[in-house]
Amino acid sequence: MTRWAALLRGVNVNGITIRSAELKELFVSLGHGDVRTVLASGNVVFDSDDPAGTLKADIERALGERFGYDAWIVLVPHGSLETIVERYPWPETEETHPYVVFGSDESALAEIAQAAGELDAGDSALERAKRDGDVVYWECPKGSSTDTPFAKLLAKARFRSVTTTRNLRTLRKLL
Repeated sequence: MTRWAALLRGVNVNGITIRSAELKELFVSLGHGDVRTVLASGNVVFDSDDPAGTLKADIERALGERFGYDAWIVLVPHGSLETIVERYPWPETEETHPYVVFGSDESALAEIAQAAGELDAGDSALERAKRDGDVVYWECPKGSSTDTPFAKLLAKARFRSVTTTRNLRTLRKLL
């Protein structure tokens, strides 16, 4: 049995509303164990014997059928979350948001990482980003997480189905 974190993209924004109780019920109905939802932003921790590829496809299909939207998730082995949180590369401050970008497509992560490298090579007073393994860490000033150059890159349609971003504080709650 493997413990997973399913990070749903685009939940409880843009008219897609999914209550935590309904989300938990869906995961239980799919046969997953020890299901726990975290916050109202599409975070589910659960146990499953299913292989990752099948699991991702089955969950996305079930979400789409049940809630009527194009569902995209990123699956993360729960055991890797603590390391991801611990490896956040910058000190947390009151002036910034600490984010982690997760991806389910290597080419998308590579493109995002290239942009992160260019960002760090330039004037990074506004924001900074850095790839580490299967994630990209990102820091931006509070109040600007949709307005910065890196935020605008992440919002591009080609990344919508294969990436999702979580605040470091949210990830700590998933542990």
